[in-house]
Amino acid sequence: MPSGHVVCVTGAGGYIASWIVKLLLEKGYIVRGTVRNPDDAKYGHLWELEGAKERLTLYKGDLLDYHSLREAINGCDGVFHTASPVTDDPEQMLEPAVAGTRNVINAAAEAKVRRVMFTSSIGTVYMDPNREPEKVVDESCWSDLEFCKNTKNWYCYGKTVAEQSAWAETKEKGVDLVVINPVLVLGPLLQPTVNASVLHILKYLTGSAKTYANSVQAYVHVKDVALAHVLLYETPSASGRYLCAESMLHRGDVVEILAKFFPEYPIPTKCSDETRPRAKPYKFTTQKLKDLGIEFTPVKQCLYDTVKSLQEKGHLPIPSQNDEPIQIQY
Repeated sequence: MPSGHVVCVTGAGGYIASWIVKLLLEKGYIVRGTVRNPDDAKYGHLWELEGAKERLTLYKGDLLDYHSLREAINGCDGVFHTASPVTDDPEQMLEPAVAGTRNVINAAAEAKVRRVMFTSSIGTVYMDPNREPEKVVDESCWSDLEFCKNTKNWYCYGKTVAEQSAWAETKEKGVDLVVINPVLVLGPLLQPTVNASVLHILKYLTGSAKTYANSVQAYVHVKDVALAHVLLYETPSASGRYLCAESMLHRGDVVEILAKFFPEYPIPTKCSDETRPRAKPYKFTTQKLKDLGIEFTPVKQCLYDTVKSLQEKGHLPIPSQNDEPIQIQY
């Protein structure tokens, strides 16, 4: 399939998108990436990828500018729509997420692409105050929009509305849509800047976070998320939504793992909320992806890879005493 196969990746300079571009180029795809300004030096990491000089083209694209998307997508066999704002500001979140997704799907329909891969989020799945504690979260679950509104969680609200409108739009236009719902994504950075999910770990290493929250979070390795996108794109029988997660940890477990690997950093040891019981994880299943052969990277490796990448990119000072390679026990 990949030989001469043309695909478009929206928001190509982003954390997950950069990894998708990397894997697609390695497989021989011709990749068109949309970015805000192709001449911006911050996209330099994309040109360093294997095969980029021969098979990567960057297009100036804006989610709210239909014609710019149409130009990038026209002539493509498939589209990977990863571009989306990560913010809790409703004005910055809603229009690009919802109208932007609609524009991408309309452009894909007009170009008669084979399949649209849409990067959604666990935020569209688990935000439901009425879910029974024993209920296993799977692809049939949807976040409660009123609950997202009431808790002012505009990121989850925007992602949920965007995904729902994507399903409605593709049904109307006859586009083949497959959706991935990743949890919090960690692992090596290809881009030079720190993104929101990796910042979640960085704050525990710099001393900016003095305590950790009494909350749980599911994690997944960025390479696994990118692999899942490509695998699902290439699997004709793939359909619907796919939860993408390795395991869930309490924040207390996260800081404990970080402290074992990197004791030289000022990692917090105190919980910010010790009055309430320790938050319990919800149950989830990723059987749908596992059935296609995905093997998830263990969460300890995710955390280790994230910190090593932050060191290599200059976002964390490298301690001089940490010369011995660490053996990771799963």
